[in-house]
Amino acid sequence: MLEYDFMRNAFAASAVVAIVSGVVGYFLVIRSQTFAGHALAHVGFTGATGAVLIGVTPLWGMVLMTVLGGIGMGVMGERLAQRDVAIGIVLALSLGFGLLFLHFYTAFASQATALLFGDVLAVDAATVWLLLALGLLSLTALAVVSRPLLFASLQPELAEAKGVSLRFYAVSFLAIVALATAECAQIVGVLLVFTLMVGPGAAAQRLTGSIGVAILLSAALALVEAWGGIVLAFYTDWPASFWITALSSAVYLAVTMRRSLPLSLRAA
Repeated sequence: MLEYDFMRNAFAASAVVAIVSGVVGYFLVIRSQTFAGHALAHVGFTGATGAVLIGVTPLWGMVLMTVLGGIGMGVMGERLAQRDVAIGIVLALSLGFGLLFLHFYTAFASQATALLFGDVLAVDAATVWLLLALGLLSLTALAVVSRPLLFASLQPELAEAKGVSLRFYAVSFLAIVALATAECAQIVGVLLVFTLMVGPGAAAQRLTGSIGVAILLSAALALVEAWGGIVLAFYTDWPASFWITALSSAVYLAVTMRRSLPLSLRAA
């Protein structure tokens, strides 16, 4: 399997994306902003279609639009009720523009399918290095804001009373989520971003109460699911995105079922 260049590229790209998505996704879960990740993926699709329309690489259009969308969501509302409205407005507007761009460029249909559902086996070496650079940027930025971000996420009223700017960290975090979402869409597509952005983080949150352990566990689960999906796709000739999604759903379901069992059965 590893004799083929496209398979080595697929494993490298999915490793970068899985680790970034797992780490960022955990913060997304504890901040109750999973809907934001889904919305930003659709915003990214609009950016990608617009980029192709003017002759630019789709990934750059996706990165630009997701970052702008994330900043817009953060500026429009940092509290839960405000966030839902802001995300809904940005999502609706982006989908409208995406439809308009497809209307003007109908020849984009085949590339649109790849963006919607992902095609990790088509990633080339240059894209792997680009994803690595974006991944390092995302994780570095998250590391810088992680402590006040956790404080603002878990105890927003107290954080605000201590002088922590909720709006600043909301904007900063959603910009980071935007970069991670643009990367994730290259592997599983726009419609399946929940797979790596939310599934591992939600499972890790249910397995441990330690934030540090949960972050590492979320990244590890995302990596195992991504690599497992590629291996299964190679031997079954089924889409890798399907297998990654199936594994992510199976892991979360297993964790949820385990938590619902009586303590005696868990121990057994």
